[in-house]
Amino acid sequence: MTAPWTADPIRVGLVGAGPWARTMHARMLSAGPETELVSVWARRPEAAARIATEYGATTATSFDELLGSCEAVAFAVPPSVQAELAVRAARAGRALLLEKPLGPDLLSARALADAVAESGVVSQLVLSKRYHPATREFLARARQLDVAGARSCFLHGAFLGGEQATSWRLEHGALLDLGPHLLDLLDMAVSPVTSVRATGDTRRWIELSCEHENGAVSQASLSGAVRLPRARTRVELYGQDEELVYDTAEFDHEDAWPVLRREFAAAVRAGRSSDIDARRGLRLQELLTQALDGSSRSAHPSR
Repeated sequence: MTAPWTADPIRVGLVGAGPWARTMHARMLSAGPETELVSVWARRPEAAARIATEYGATTATSFDELLGSCEAVAFAVPPSVQAELAVRAARAGRALLLEKPLGPDLLSARALADAVAESGVVSQLVLSKRYHPATREFLARARQLDVAGARSCFLHGAFLGGEQATSWRLEHGALLDLGPHLLDLLDMAVSPVTSVRATGDTRRWIELSCEHENGAVSQASLSGAVRLPRARTRVELYGQDEELVYDTAEFDHEDAWPVLRREFAAAVRAGRSSDIDARRGLRLQELLTQALDGSSRSAHPSR
């Protein structure tokens, strides 16, 4: 059983007021006891005010005002906005709860990761699946296997319409939005990815072919524009041992949020990031960039 949280809650400011900011970030951060949502800022003041009112926070009139109200900043904005503002937050000494991808391109992602390293602030990525207990059990079992090959998919229809069909998702498609999740899982479960190639249309269906450090190969199918009754995320590992399958169909995704919240708060209080940090975000951005470039160049883990 997890010990009760006895430290003061981390005072968190939220940047963004879209659907993900409202349904996940604000709800998770305000639930406590490890964190307290103290302020919300967005470029649409009325949307920020609605979230702030619903969750008992104040509405900041500027990003600088938000920085002055908190010790950590959570970002729920498009990658281009995050990459710009998170650098400022890091230089102001604020811990960062970051969405994936870190930025719209590798240059901006590297600038953000460098700012985090130079300032020494705690950073953590909202790679939501990594915080689910079933994912951690899968990865622990995968470490015991000699994997020769893997197949995986992350498929849903959110881009077809509704509030999750945001402009940046429709523009950039599944690779930047869904790709980090599968590349992260394959990189962890099989062995580090050394090269990745992409075929297809990232706004319809894209296929990734990965080569791994241990000689294994893996495939990842990504789409946010297919009609399914529910999102489908599945990873199948094959080798000389019995197959190992990871499938989120029966998951209660709510089980991930308390873990994410507690680990972020503990990292901030300890002043030490976990391995799901900005460096991990940069590693995934390097792989995404290689896929976008259609390159077979090796992608070595960032130091």
